[in-house]
Amino acid sequence: MKVLVFGKTGQVARAISARAPKDVTVRALGRDEADLADPAACARLVETADADVIINAAAYTNVDRAEAEEVLADAVNAAAPAAMARAAARRGLPFLHISTEFVFDGSGDAPWTPQSPTGPLGAYGRTKRKGELGVISAQGAYAVLRTSWVFSDRGANFVNKVLQLAREKNRLSIVCDQIGGPTAAADIADALLAMARQFHAGNAKPGVYHFAGQPDISRAEFARHILRKVGLDAVVEDIPTSRFVTSARRPLNSRLDCDSFTWQFGIYRPDWSLFISDVLKYPGG
Repeated sequence: MKVLVFGKTGQVARAISARAPKDVTVRALGRDEADLADPAACARLVETADADVIINAAAYTNVDRAEAEEVLADAVNAAAPAAMARAAARRGLPFLHISTEFVFDGSGDAPWTPQSPTGPLGAYGRTKRKGELGVISAQGAYAVLRTSWVFSDRGANFVNKVLQLAREKNRLSIVCDQIGGPTAAADIADALLAMARQFHAGNAKPGVYHFAGQPDISRAEFARHILRKVGLDAVVEDIPTSRFVTSARRPLNSRLDCDSFTWQFGIYRPDWSLFISDVLKYPGG
């Protein structure tokens, strides 16, 4: 099976290349080959690719900066995936697209299902939701995979940020009212590769799916777990999100109901604690 991946240096894209089995050939496109700010160029890459499955693991992910750069975020997160999906549909190729819990407004405390009403709080969520709708409207063999709180040993993620702060100060103020499922990039990569195989075999149902690590936990408790694992003595102070001022609002409830994903693909929610130990061996590397 040949897989074309948009994205090369991001957390999930790197994991896909690293974890692909020997019978899967991965061609990962970096920004020098695929500029997602140019949707037409991305579509042409799909049209000419020697591939069996297309995975879009690239996105504009700077949540706060997106508030000032929504036009660019819209091109990358909405227009480009839609163009890719249409090109894939014309060729009859499965198209797998990563999305986010930021498409929801974060209200309540019940896990969001794929059918739950969306209500993004900011530009990042709005552009990601538009991307979902563009992929769906292409009417091909598609899957939109929403996930949450992605972490790995590299890149800008919560785990590496906590470690950086804990080395600079002995007291960290972390929000305690944002709840979600941390998800290892490696687990997402494994899930996407399994999905790609099932779509390639014609055994998968198009749709929107949720995939996140378990158990759900607050940001503050997740930070404590990270610090305990590496033996750092920094104290975590619980604060409400209202005291953590950012350009973009964050959803408080990021819980995702992943049952339909398990039923369709036979993959259960992974235990994030199993991967956190491996990630912490080489933090920020």
